[in-house]
Parts: sequence; C-alpha cells; structure tokens
Amino acid sequence: MILKFIKTLALLIWLVTLTACMTITRPVTFSDQYQVGDAYMKIRLQGTVELANDEINGIPLTELSGLVWDEDEKRLYALSDNGSLFHLRPIINNNTLTDIKVLYAYWLLNNKGERLQSRDSEGLAILNGNNGVAGDTELVISFERQPRVARFSPQGTPLGDYTLPAPLQNIENYYSSNKALEAVTVHPRLGILLAPEWPLKQKNQEYSLKGQHKHTIYTLNNQQWTFPAYPAPNSAVVALEALADGSVLVLERAFVSVFQPFIISLRQVWLSTGKNGSTNVKYQQVAVLDSSEGWEIDNFEGLTHHQNTFFIMVSDDNNSSLQSTLLSYWELGNW
Repeated sequence: MILKFIKTLALLIWLVTLTACMTITRPVTFSDQYQVGDAYMKIRLQGTVELANDEINGIPLTELSGLVWDEDEKRLYALSDNGSLFHLRPIINNNTLTDIKVLYAYWLLNNKGERLQSRDSEGLAILNGNNGVAGDTELVISFERQPRVARFSPQGTPLGDYTLPAPLQNIENYYSSNKALEAVTVHPRLGILLAPEWPLKQKNQEYSLKGQHKHTIYTLNNQQWTFPAYPAPNSAVVALEALADGSVLVLERAFVSVFQPFIISLRQVWLSTGKNGSTNVKYQQVAVLDSSEGWEIDNFEGLTHHQNTFFIMVSDDNNSSLQSTLLSYWELGNW
C-alpha cells in the first residue's frame, strides 16, 4: 500500500512538473531571403519560434506586449495586455533560439489581492534583475487608458506606483486613450524612461502621423528628448530598451492597413548627445523589417536584452487567430 502510494505521488509530481514547464512552440521562418545565422543591417538572425495560443493555469497565453530578461533567475518575463504575467525559459543552442518553455502564469493584482480590473498593461522593465541577488526582482509596468507606471513582483503583487511627470498624467493629453504609455525601460543613469505610443497632442500640432512626426522620451522628473519617428505613416513607439552604455534601443511599428506594408523599425538613440529638451539627439538605424520585402513579421511590441550582444523581441497577436505570437532572437553588431 505504501509503495503504491509513493508511486502514485511520484506520478502526480511528474505530471505537475510537466504541466508547469510546457513546450508549446514551433520554429518559424522569419524571412524568405535571410536564414538563421545571416547578418542583415546591424543585426544577425538567431532563430524565431511561434508560441501557441494556449492557457496556463487558466490564463490565456496571448497579447504579449512586454518582455524582460532576469539574469539572476535565468528567466524571461512576458507581459500580456490583459493584465497577466508569464514566466518563460528560452532554450538557446549554439546562440540560436530553438524553443521556449512556459513555467508559470499570474494575474496582476490590486492592493486587495484581487485581479486588476483597470488593465491594458503594455510596457515592461526590470529592477534588480542583474545584481547577483536571488529573489529581489521587481517589475516596472506601464499602462494605457489610465496612464500609470507601477512596480509589481514577478507573481503580480503590487509594490507601489510612481508619480508621472505632468504632461503624462492626463489621458486627454494623449493622441487617444489607446496611444498612451506603451514603452518603459530603466536607464543606468537617468532611471525610468517612458514613451507614449504616438506623440502627445501638443507635441504633434505642427506635424501629421504620415511619417513627419517626432517621438519623445520622458524621465519621471520630466526631462525630455525628441527625435524623428521612422519615416512611415503611423510609426509608433512600442518598446524601449536601455543598454549598459547609456544608449536606448527604440522599437517602432508602422501599420496602416492590411493592404499596405507592415514595417518594424529598430533604432539606437544616444540621449547623452542632446541636453534636456533637445530635438537633435544622435541615432542610427539598426534594422528595418518590411513585410513587402519578404519579412514574415507580426505585431512586434516587446524587446529585451538577453545576454552579451543578444536580444529577444515578442509580437502581440491581439488575441486573433489571424495573427501569431512570435519570439525572435538576434544579435546586435556592426557586420
């Protein structure tokens, strides 16, 4: 009887472990011209996988818009628009992304311990993720519709809000309620950086969204740096990633309709080249992924540094069967 119980218990533990570490990915082709290992502009492609639209602990694995790597925990955190967090483990072989293991899923909670109702969580950044101390990670999350930036534990527990600079506090200042605080990152010198998806109304008065508009990056104490958007209609900031050298990678998405090219732009911006309020910061184009040029891209919205010169970005499938959740791995360099 005892032996039978032990065997049954062992089987249950194995099943729980298997469920808690699921593989629900498949490799996909990212370009019909460039293969894994090929260099393109200033990136080298290192593998792309598609994540199945599934449920983890009853939480839909969909609409992933934010991504950060926790070096201390060797874990990837993904944020969903619907107010949930996923813990993932990328499988890297010979510097190539071959698989993603899904470990855990959590809802974001309010101060009462209940599921967060005012959601539309978009941007994700990390604190204490590379300090050599296990268990002290905090996640910084930005929200649209009700502009907000707050700290959460990796399990979704609220830890406190930040005070936004005056221009970012009122949703009426934004182009629309769905074009608010899309991107957040933590800069090594300037602290938390934020960017609206589209420019604030006042910032965009003299421009249109036809490719002549300008984006602005803000600090919490309202320092600002403005730079030209990628010259394509509706080009929007969807992610920021501050690097150790103080530069910032800016991920932009340009989408007008299914009848026009879908463009993903990646640029590197040096805020140190311009003073607070500057409109003349140095930047370089890192990559341009244009669907009309053979790139099998989707709605990329999340970006994180992984290790050394490698990065991962994720696409938001908008909870649509016509779209995909892609995780793409690439290396930054001068080829």
